[in-house]
Amino acid sequence: MALKQSLIENNSIKLHAHAGDWREAITIGTDMLIASGAIKPSYHEAIISSVEKLGPYICIAPNLALPHARPEDGVIKTAFALVTLNTPVYFEGEDEPVDVLITLAGSSSDEHMEGLMEVTQVLDDEDSETGVDLDKLRRCQSKEDIYRVIDEALAAEMA
Repeated sequence: MALKQSLIENNSIKLHAHAGDWREAITIGTDMLIASGAIKPSYHEAIISSVEKLGPYICIAPNLALPHARPEDGVIKTAFALVTLNTPVYFEGEDEPVDVLITLAGSSSDEHMEGLMEVTQVLDDEDSETGVDLDKLRRCQSKEDIYRVIDEALAAEMA
């Protein structure tokens, strides 16, 4: 499923949210996906448990986390949630704080990889030191702004 379409169908964008810690930050995204019927609560529990056991494997770039677990942990349908935080949170073992989280629930390994690739396309920035431009998401004030960023990124990828 396409990132933009999933965000629309699951009503799963929360901008400038507040979270006291990384667990709360993850909860914001998973709660939207639970409410939409895309995941079971067990998927949220699996993400938290995995981070506690394995460390912050979901921190994939400075300031960016991609909360996810295995499809069998409670994914009903492939879906995304996007959360920006007004104040960054720290994951244990990470030096860089996180203020953008894109929750990925892939219903299969293939769907999971396709979702990861699309997120990468949207955030790709060859001029950035990390290769990721989160400022374009941080500047968004509305869901429509997010949709425009996604459309522009995918159009640039096609060009």
